[in-house]
Amino acid sequence: MTSYKTMSLCSVALGLAIGGATALWPARTLPETTAINLPMDTVADYIHAVIEADRDLYTRDVVERMQAKGVVVASENWEEMNTLPLPAQFLLESGRHVGKKGLGFQYQLISLWPINKRNIPTNPLQSIGLGTILTQPNRPYTGVTKVGNTRYYEAVYADLAVTQACIGCHNAHPDSPKRDFKINDVMGAIVISIQLGQ
Repeated sequence: MTSYKTMSLCSVALGLAIGGATALWPARTLPETTAINLPMDTVADYIHAVIEADRDLYTRDVVERMQAKGVVVASENWEEMNTLPLPAQFLLESGRHVGKKGLGFQYQLISLWPINKRNIPTNPLQSIGLGTILTQPNRPYTGVTKVGNTRYYEAVYADLAVTQACIGCHNAHPDSPKRDFKINDVMGAIVISIQLGQ
């Protein structure tokens, strides 16, 4: 059995060893910041992977599970009705929050058949990208756009119908221009916009 005295001596010895090693270590051997040079495609893929994982987890493990158990439902008017936001609204709201942080990137949902008319393509790259991912959903459509004097790298990723909840909502919604979605159909796109230097 280890005594309190032995533990205290070990703690003191460890503290002295760490302190001594720190004192011998040259100051500022590592840079304060490290720049990682990655292609923009890779950066966008990383961001998209996080967005997609969060949305999938929210859709399957929160919305569908809570609705199946009768605990709480997701609804379009979630703020007024004190319910969960729909998965698309969850993504749009999180995208708005990121955009407000001024980090130089943002993301949004767009569609050729939006229920909310604000979710239409806002530039030619997004329109072409939506058309392209309908036939090539496994890779994003990318390019550079310009708003005023600011250039943005944009990546348009296919947003697939992955759950029955998404399909049911879009096919039954009175404002939906398309009502025949099936599993794995392209419903729209997630657009990631990253501000570029001058």
